[in-house]
Amino acid sequence: MILATLGFGTFAGSATSQQKQAISATVTGNDQKVGFRAMIMKQAIEYDLAGSAKNDKDEIVEFTLQGDADRIDAALAAIREGTKKSSNIGVSTVAAAVNPNLSTFTVVDWTSTSRNITTPYTLVFKLRADDSVVTKKDAKDAWHDILKTTLKGEVLKKLGDDD
Repeated sequence: MILATLGFGTFAGSATSQQKQAISATVTGNDQKVGFRAMIMKQAIEYDLAGSAKNDKDEIVEFTLQGDADRIDAALAAIREGTKKSSNIGVSTVAAAVNPNLSTFTVVDWTSTSRNITTPYTLVFKLRADDSVVTKKDAKDAWHDILKTTLKGEVLKKLGDDD
């Protein structure tokens, strides 16, 4: 379990009251075409974490998270559960260097098989100024706002509420 491996504590406090931590991670298993990067971004939005997520050429999701260690733990717990469509998920993490200038979470080359969105988009969440944690519903609403402001043309009509 990551709590023991990296020595993180239980969820509390904010990133401004503690020193920031960073992790680099890979996800293996049935994690492609199942909304995995979107789910990771929703965790970053909920817990106000910086970082990125992308698919590599070997169908592995690579991601980074940076912020309060307890929030990283909470996000990792949800990521390890996977999505409704993923299976046999394995998440490997290592400590990473903190980038003090990083203030966004980015999904690189996002597409959606379920929506037939094949044009890759870069989706960006900007950290909140108040460093608050938000509800899952608020994170999902923010995710939809990012999609609505990023996607262009006919692609916007392909969005649904169950992302």
